[in-house]
Amino acid sequence: MSWELIYRATVFAAEEAGIALKKSAVSPNIRERMDHSVAVLDAEGRIVAQAEHIPVHLGSFYVGVKNLFKALEKEGVELEEGDAVAVNDPYISGTHLNDVMVLTPVYWRGRLVAYVVNKAHHVDIGGPVPGSINPNARTIYEEGFVLPPVKIMRRGELNRELLSVWLANVKTPEVAAGDLNAQIAANREGARRVAELFDKYGGRAAEAWRRAVEYGRELTEREVEKWPRGVYEAEDYLEGGRLLKIRVRLKIGRCVEADYVGTDPQMEAPLNAVFGVTFAATAFPIRCLAGDVPTNEGFYSCVKAEAPEGTLLNPKKPAAVAGGNLETSQRVADVVFKALAAAMPERVPAAGSGTMMNVMMGGMYGDRYWSYYETVGGGTGGRPGKDGVSGVHVNMTSTLNTPVEIAERTYPLLFTAYRIREGSGGAGRWRGGDGIIRAFKALAPTRLAILADRFKIGPWGLNGGGSGKPGRAYIKKPDGRVVELHSKTVVDLEPGDEVVIETPGGGGWGTPL
Repeated sequence: MSWELIYRATVFAAEEAGIALKKSAVSPNIRERMDHSVAVLDAEGRIVAQAEHIPVHLGSFYVGVKNLFKALEKEGVELEEGDAVAVNDPYISGTHLNDVMVLTPVYWRGRLVAYVVNKAHHVDIGGPVPGSINPNARTIYEEGFVLPPVKIMRRGELNRELLSVWLANVKTPEVAAGDLNAQIAANREGARRVAELFDKYGGRAAEAWRRAVEYGRELTEREVEKWPRGVYEAEDYLEGGRLLKIRVRLKIGRCVEADYVGTDPQMEAPLNAVFGVTFAATAFPIRCLAGDVPTNEGFYSCVKAEAPEGTLLNPKKPAAVAGGNLETSQRVADVVFKALAAAMPERVPAAGSGTMMNVMMGGMYGDRYWSYYETVGGGTGGRPGKDGVSGVHVNMTSTLNTPVEIAERTYPLLFTAYRIREGSGGAGRWRGGDGIIRAFKALAPTRLAILADRFKIGPWGLNGGGSGKPGRAYIKKPDGRVVELHSKTVVDLEPGDEVVIETPGGGGWGTPL
């Protein structure tokens, strides 16, 4: 029996677990936007297979699961059949507090053979701001509820004591409980599929996984071998009151090594990215150029990243990190793409929109609290031979926009615009894709938080291409006044206030004809 058949079946198990999570979740953020990811690990905790979900989640698993196993070992915790561990501490899980990671061991005939792990973005995890992404946070304690690795399931029984503490700290407990149950159920479905593989193939399944990881490494090395050897440097900037520098020194050899020496120090603001995010955003551009290689431990082992401790890309706890997962990850991907463009100018696209344009809202409506979160897409950069794509999520997010019908049915919002921001893509032989205009009116008193970027510096073009238009956000008051918003802000809306979001277009590629 071919090892590849077993490997592909394992990928399908991860995909099926992801579908179960999406279909059983309560929040539109997971059910409609698909803000979740799933992977299957072998008994040693190596990534065997991943579903095609969110790049910043998937790459962070490589760091997060290792951190989790170390934390469990340090505490002397052993995982038995029927257990599941939940954690959202970013300095362990590898992203930010909203991403709750659930890990479930898979036992077959009394023997541990695998793990299924997922991450899902909970719309609210506590803290002072709806959506728990606080642009004003200086530590993670101002972002929300911090959960260390704890058994949420014990021998098949829900840990209700832990759950009650958790739900007492969030603004929408029914939604949080529903999404967590969906995560537990999804892992159970993935574990069932993995156990079926062992029922059918026995120990050959583990051997097939070992070969798949080896093959992933072999293919990655074979592809990187075609790239020009050398060291390539680049820098780009985040907007955090002042411009914050992210610098990379990329070495292409047998594999690829990224060194972020020269990046600015960590700050008392939520733009710090824990190392799991830095690794994920480093791996993504390399994966994009590597062609058809399995995205498993073999591929990830061929990517090395180093960032000095105490910098934006490897902060010391308890630095705030919510936006690091969202905005800083985008800039890391941009700067790695820019360095790769110096090595392979005919293969790399211009910069995409460069922001997830995070919009968080909430408040009391009737006798209940509501909390809303979404990211808004933009334009991709022009690429050799083709214009960029308009109105899509770019790079480190592959989520969807919340359907207007779902948002209006669920929340006190009335959408007034949702269209392409024509002309926002950069000029070039191949133009950058255009961004999006998305606007809505508040129908009740609402607290709005925005955490975005690329409001000052538009996405860069390549080889003579122009920059994309920067982003913009503003409020149109009922009396006609227009209030411009900063890219990181918290404001209170009155009924009738209309919020307009304009996302950046991508950069152009090549000198305009």
